[in-house]
Amino acid sequence: MPIIEARSLTKRYGDITALDGLTLRVERGESFGFLGPNGAGKSTAINIFLDLVRRSSGSLSILGYDPEENPLEVRKRVGSLPEAGGLYPRDTPRDHLQFAVRMNEADDDIDELLGRVGIEDAADRTIGGLSKGMRQRLRLATALVGQPELLLLDEPLSGLDPAGARVFREVIRKERARGATVFFSSHIMDQVELICDRVGVMHGGRLLLTDDVHEFRREMDADPQLTLAVESPSEDLAERVSASERVTEATVDDGTLHLTCRSPADKSAVVRWLDESGMAIADLHSRGPSLEQAFLRAAEAER
Repeated sequence: MPIIEARSLTKRYGDITALDGLTLRVERGESFGFLGPNGAGKSTAINIFLDLVRRSSGSLSILGYDPEENPLEVRKRVGSLPEAGGLYPRDTPRDHLQFAVRMNEADDDIDELLGRVGIEDAADRTIGGLSKGMRQRLRLATALVGQPELLLLDEPLSGLDPAGARVFREVIRKERARGATVFFSSHIMDQVELICDRVGVMHGGRLLLTDDVHEFRREMDADPQLTLAVESPSEDLAERVSASERVTEATVDDGTLHLTCRSPADKSAVVRWLDESGMAIADLHSRGPSLEQAFLRAAEAER
């Protein structure tokens, strides 16, 4: 049974079609990246999945339930991170998570949740005094309450600095290791390809394509070069990376690792290998096309 199955899912607001015939299937245990620029229909789809917005037509199954007919069954199995809102500025992160635990009838350890997202030192500060990135980490912690079967995350990387993005990647890896399915929207391809199995590209309310993340990079990219900012690189880093069969050249210069891979498709595999091996990647930059350019190419291919 698929975890998410949408068929011809459509949402109209008067004469405006925000979501146009979305047909999509996500299997248990997948990490699926929902890509597209602002206004592409990503948030509309996620809000329909959560029954925050009602569809105009089409069918939908989330964990075997139609969220319009069985919203409580869906919500108690799903952890969600909305695009914005949901936090009270006078509360503390501890207050907020305690409330979420009670509402979900869960038994999560509040301090463990705070530690997982790296904001334990801010546990008792008011939320209104936290940075955007720290508030985003708190939203992520809230989504983890109750060990949900499915995580639905709308732009979870928004506002996160490189350290926050690294925390996010680690959280997603651990959630997948325990069997959770992850579905999240983003417009940051370099981060998405580190943790996704497949991607879906949205544009103008339509799903243009779904593809294996490595295949998507290969098809949209023709440049095999990559630059990574690395915290405390070891002296033999370049030598170790060069030993990979996917890498033709590697050099380190003042904390920056410059790679030339054998093919564009190897770039995401190499970076994922480095990230999962424990290397502290502070930032990364691919010399291939921007995600916006990739969207435009995909849109052109569909015409």
